[in-house]
Amino acid sequence: MKFLETIGKITLDRLTALGAVTLLYFESMRHVFKKPRFSSIINQMSHLGVDSLMIVTLTLTFTGVVMTLQTAAQFIKFGAESTLGAVIGIAIGRELGPVLVGIVCAGRVGSAITAEISTMKVTEQIDALKVMAVNPIDYLIVPRMIACMIVVPILTIFGDIIGVLGGLITAVFYSGVSSVVFFNSIEIYCNSFDITGGVIKAVFFGSIIAVLGCYYGLNSPNGAEGVGKATTKTVVSSIIAIFVFNALLTFVLF
Repeated sequence: MKFLETIGKITLDRLTALGAVTLLYFESMRHVFKKPRFSSIINQMSHLGVDSLMIVTLTLTFTGVVMTLQTAAQFIKFGAESTLGAVIGIAIGRELGPVLVGIVCAGRVGSAITAEISTMKVTEQIDALKVMAVNPIDYLIVPRMIACMIVVPILTIFGDIIGVLGGLITAVFYSGVSSVVFFNSIEIYCNSFDITGGVIKAVFFGSIIAVLGCYYGLNSPNGAEGVGKATTKTVVSSIIAIFVFNALLTFVLF
Protein backbone atom coordinates (compact mmCIF):
# COMPACT_ATOMS: atom_id res chain seq x y z
CA MET A 1 0.00 0.00 0.00
CA LYS A 2 2.86 2.36 0.78
CA PHE A 3 4.18 1.82 -2.75
CA LEU A 4 0.79 2.76 -4.24
CA GLU A 5 0.59 5.81 -1.99
CA THR A 6 4.00 6.95 -3.21
CA ILE A 7 2.95 6.53 -6.84
CA GLY A 8 -0.28 8.41 -6.17
CA LYS A 9 1.54 11.26 -4.44
CA ILE A 10 4.05 11.60 -7.27
CA THR A 11 1.26 11.55 -9.85
CA LEU A 12 -0.75 14.20 -8.01
CA ASP A 13 2.33 16.39 -7.58
CA ARG A 14 3.12 16.17 -11.31
CA LEU A 15 -0.48 16.92 -12.31
CA THR A 16 -0.59 19.86 -9.91
CA ALA A 17 2.63 21.27 -11.38
CA LEU A 18 1.31 20.72 -14.92
CA GLY A 19 -1.89 22.58 -14.05
CA ALA A 20 0.06 25.46 -12.50
CA VAL A 21 2.33 25.75 -15.54
CA THR A 22 -0.68 25.69 -17.88
CA LEU A 23 -2.43 28.44 -15.94
CA LEU A 24 0.75 30.53 -15.91
CA TYR A 25 1.14 29.99 -19.66
CA PHE A 26 -2.35 31.22 -20.52
CA GLU A 27 -2.12 34.09 -18.03
CA SER A 28 1.16 35.16 -19.63
CA MET A 29 -0.31 34.87 -23.13
CA ARG A 30 -3.16 37.13 -22.02
CA HIS A 31 -0.65 39.79 -20.99
CA VAL A 32 1.32 39.40 -24.24
CA PHE A 33 -1.38 41.29 -26.14
CA LYS A 34 -1.25 44.24 -23.79
CA LYS A 35 1.17 47.15 -24.19
CA PRO A 36 4.60 45.48 -24.48
CA ARG A 37 7.77 46.71 -22.75
CA PHE A 38 9.93 47.11 -25.85
CA SER A 39 13.13 48.00 -24.01
CA SER A 40 12.86 44.91 -21.80
CA ILE A 41 12.07 42.69 -24.80
CA ILE A 42 15.08 43.97 -26.75
CA ASN A 43 17.37 43.50 -23.75
CA GLN A 44 16.13 39.94 -23.29
CA MET A 45 16.54 39.19 -27.01
CA SER A 46 20.14 40.37 -26.85
CA HIS A 47 20.87 38.49 -23.65
CA LEU A 48 19.11 35.25 -24.59
CA GLY A 49 19.53 35.16 -28.36
CA VAL A 50 22.82 36.67 -29.39
CA ASP A 51 24.74 34.76 -26.73
CA SER A 52 23.33 31.49 -28.12
CA LEU A 53 24.57 31.97 -31.69
CA MET A 54 27.89 30.20 -31.22
CA ILE A 55 26.52 27.02 -29.67
CA VAL A 56 23.71 26.88 -32.26
CA THR A 57 26.30 27.27 -35.02
CA LEU A 58 28.44 24.43 -33.68
CA THR A 59 25.48 22.14 -33.02
CA LEU A 60 23.83 22.48 -36.44
CA THR A 61 27.08 22.53 -38.42
CA PHE A 62 28.21 19.19 -37.05
CA THR A 63 24.67 17.81 -37.31
CA GLY A 64 24.67 18.55 -41.05
CA VAL A 65 28.17 17.10 -41.39
CA VAL A 66 27.33 13.87 -39.55
CA MET A 67 24.02 13.40 -41.40
CA THR A 68 25.78 13.69 -44.74
CA LEU A 69 28.57 11.36 -43.68
CA GLN A 70 26.01 8.73 -42.63
CA THR A 71 23.75 8.98 -45.69
CA ALA A 72 25.85 10.06 -48.68
CA ALA A 73 27.67 6.75 -49.14
CA GLN A 74 24.38 4.81 -49.14
CA PHE A 75 22.74 7.24 -51.55
CA ILE A 76 25.69 7.03 -53.93
CA LYS A 77 25.69 3.23 -53.67
CA PHE A 78 22.08 3.06 -54.91
CA GLY A 79 22.43 5.90 -57.40
CA ALA A 80 20.25 8.31 -55.44
CA GLU A 81 22.78 11.07 -54.83
CA SER A 82 20.51 13.44 -56.74
CA THR A 83 18.16 13.47 -53.71
CA LEU A 84 20.82 13.92 -51.03
CA GLY A 85 20.40 17.68 -50.66
CA ALA A 86 16.63 17.41 -50.35
CA VAL A 87 16.87 14.74 -47.64
CA ILE A 88 19.32 16.85 -45.63
CA GLY A 89 17.24 20.00 -46.13
CA ILE A 90 13.92 18.41 -45.18
CA ALA A 91 15.34 16.58 -42.16
CA ILE A 92 16.98 19.71 -40.78
CA GLY A 93 14.18 22.11 -41.71
CA ARG A 94 11.32 20.05 -40.34
CA GLU A 95 12.83 18.27 -37.36
CA LEU A 96 16.48 18.57 -36.47
CA GLY A 97 16.70 22.35 -36.77
CA PRO A 98 13.85 23.33 -34.44
CA VAL A 99 14.35 20.42 -32.03
CA LEU A 100 18.10 20.87 -31.61
CA VAL A 101 17.80 24.64 -31.31
CA GLY A 102 15.03 24.11 -28.76
CA ILE A 103 17.21 21.74 -26.74
CA VAL A 104 20.16 24.13 -26.91
CA CYS A 105 17.95 27.02 -25.79
CA ALA A 106 16.46 24.88 -23.02
CA GLY A 107 19.94 24.45 -21.61
CA ARG A 108 21.28 27.91 -22.37
CA VAL A 109 18.22 30.17 -22.18
CA GLY A 110 15.90 28.26 -19.83
CA SER A 111 18.57 27.85 -17.19
CA ALA A 112 19.51 31.54 -17.43
CA ILE A 113 15.89 32.62 -16.96
CA THR A 114 15.39 30.33 -13.97
CA ALA A 115 18.65 31.34 -12.30
CA GLU A 116 17.85 35.03 -12.72
CA ILE A 117 14.27 34.87 -11.46
CA SER A 118 14.98 32.43 -8.62
CA THR A 119 17.79 34.73 -7.45
CA MET A 120 15.34 37.63 -7.52
CA LYS A 121 12.95 35.56 -5.43
CA VAL A 122 15.62 34.60 -2.90
CA THR A 123 16.69 38.24 -2.53
CA GLU A 124 13.00 39.28 -2.16
CA GLN A 125 13.00 41.48 -5.26
CA ILE A 126 9.77 39.87 -6.48
CA ASP A 127 8.10 40.67 -3.15
CA ALA A 128 9.28 44.25 -3.62
CA LEU A 129 7.59 44.36 -7.05
CA LYS A 130 4.32 43.18 -5.51
CA VAL A 131 4.58 45.84 -2.78
CA MET A 132 4.97 48.49 -5.49
CA ALA A 133 1.82 47.10 -7.23
CA VAL A 134 3.85 45.81 -10.20
CA ASN A 135 2.55 42.57 -11.69
CA PRO A 136 5.47 40.06 -11.83
CA ILE A 137 3.90 38.33 -14.82
CA ASP A 138 3.74 41.54 -16.84
CA TYR A 139 7.15 42.76 -15.69
CA LEU A 140 9.21 39.55 -15.62
CA ILE A 141 7.56 36.78 -17.62
CA VAL A 142 5.99 38.50 -20.64
CA PRO A 143 9.20 40.21 -21.92
CA ARG A 144 11.07 36.92 -21.66
CA MET A 145 8.27 35.00 -23.36
CA ILE A 146 8.05 37.44 -26.28
CA ALA A 147 11.84 37.50 -26.59
CA CYS A 148 12.01 33.69 -26.71
CA MET A 149 9.14 33.48 -29.21
CA ILE A 150 11.12 35.79 -31.51
CA VAL A 151 14.66 34.62 -30.85
CA VAL A 152 14.17 30.82 -31.04
CA PRO A 153 12.59 30.93 -34.55
CA ILE A 154 15.37 33.26 -35.75
CA LEU A 155 18.00 30.90 -34.34
CA THR A 156 16.15 28.01 -36.01
CA ILE A 157 16.31 29.66 -39.45
CA PHE A 158 19.97 30.45 -38.87
CA GLY A 159 20.60 26.88 -37.72
CA ASP A 160 18.80 25.44 -40.77
CA ILE A 161 21.06 27.40 -43.10
CA ILE A 162 24.20 26.45 -41.20
CA GLY A 163 23.17 22.77 -41.07
CA VAL A 164 22.53 22.58 -44.81
CA LEU A 165 25.83 24.33 -45.54
CA GLY A 166 27.62 21.82 -43.30
CA GLY A 167 26.00 19.02 -45.26
CA LEU A 168 26.91 20.70 -48.56
CA ILE A 169 30.58 21.06 -47.66
CA THR A 170 30.77 17.42 -46.57
CA ALA A 171 28.94 16.20 -49.68
CA VAL A 172 31.21 18.14 -52.04
CA PHE A 173 34.63 17.70 -50.44
CA TYR A 174 34.23 14.26 -48.86
CA SER A 175 31.62 12.36 -50.86
CA GLY A 176 32.25 13.91 -54.27
CA VAL A 177 28.66 15.05 -54.87
CA SER A 178 28.40 18.13 -57.08
CA SER A 179 27.14 21.30 -55.40
CA VAL A 180 24.85 21.83 -58.41
CA VAL A 181 23.25 18.42 -57.85
CA PHE A 182 22.94 19.13 -54.10
CA PHE A 183 21.16 22.46 -54.54
CA ASN A 184 19.09 21.20 -57.48
CA SER A 185 17.59 18.43 -55.33
CA ILE A 186 16.66 20.99 -52.69
CA GLU A 187 14.98 23.14 -55.33
CA ILE A 188 13.02 20.22 -56.77
CA TYR A 189 11.90 18.32 -53.68
CA CYS A 190 11.76 20.93 -50.91
CA ASN A 191 9.10 23.58 -50.46
CA SER A 192 8.80 26.64 -48.26
CA PHE A 193 6.67 24.85 -45.65
CA ASP A 194 9.56 22.52 -44.87
CA ILE A 195 11.17 25.60 -43.31
CA THR A 196 8.11 27.51 -42.10
CA GLY A 197 6.72 24.39 -40.41
CA GLY A 198 9.90 24.12 -38.37
CA VAL A 199 9.71 27.83 -37.56
CA ILE A 200 6.16 27.40 -36.27
CA LYS A 201 7.44 24.64 -34.00
CA ALA A 202 10.20 26.96 -32.79
CA VAL A 203 7.66 29.61 -31.75
CA PHE A 204 5.93 27.07 -29.50
CA PHE A 205 9.27 25.81 -28.18
CA GLY A 206 10.33 29.35 -27.31
CA SER A 207 7.16 30.05 -25.35
CA ILE A 208 7.46 26.71 -23.50
CA ILE A 209 11.08 27.36 -22.52
CA ALA A 210 10.26 30.84 -21.23
CA VAL A 211 7.23 29.78 -19.20
CA LEU A 212 8.92 26.77 -17.64
CA GLY A 213 12.00 28.85 -16.83
CA CYS A 214 9.86 31.51 -15.15
CA TYR A 215 7.65 28.97 -13.35
CA TYR A 216 10.53 27.11 -11.73
CA GLY A 217 12.24 30.41 -10.95
CA LEU A 218 9.16 31.78 -9.18
CA ASN A 219 8.68 28.51 -7.26
CA SER A 220 12.29 27.73 -6.42
CA PRO A 221 13.18 26.73 -2.85
CA ASN A 222 15.06 29.30 -0.81
CA GLY A 223 18.83 29.31 -0.75
CA ALA A 224 21.60 28.67 -3.27
CA GLU A 225 20.76 24.96 -3.38
CA GLY A 226 17.17 25.82 -4.35
CA VAL A 227 18.40 27.89 -7.30
CA GLY A 228 20.43 24.93 -8.55
CA LYS A 229 17.51 22.51 -8.20
CA ALA A 230 15.12 24.89 -9.98
CA THR A 231 17.57 25.34 -12.86
CA THR A 232 17.95 21.57 -13.27
CA LYS A 233 14.17 21.08 -13.27
CA THR A 234 13.78 23.75 -15.95
CA VAL A 235 16.26 22.12 -18.32
CA VAL A 236 14.87 18.61 -17.86
CA SER A 237 11.21 19.67 -18.10
CA SER A 238 11.86 21.88 -21.14
CA ILE A 239 13.59 19.09 -23.06
CA ILE A 240 10.78 16.63 -22.27
CA ALA A 241 8.14 19.21 -23.27
CA ILE A 242 9.98 19.93 -26.53
CA PHE A 243 9.98 16.25 -27.50
CA VAL A 244 6.29 15.85 -26.60
CA PHE A 245 5.13 18.98 -28.43
CA ASN A 246 7.37 18.20 -31.39
CA ALA A 247 5.51 14.92 -31.88
CA LEU A 248 2.11 16.62 -31.52
CA LEU A 249 2.99 19.48 -33.85
CA THR A 250 4.42 17.06 -36.43
CA PHE A 251 1.06 15.24 -36.54
CA VAL A 252 -0.76 18.57 -36.99
CA LEU A 253 1.58 20.32 -39.43
CA PHE A 254 2.86 17.51 -41.62
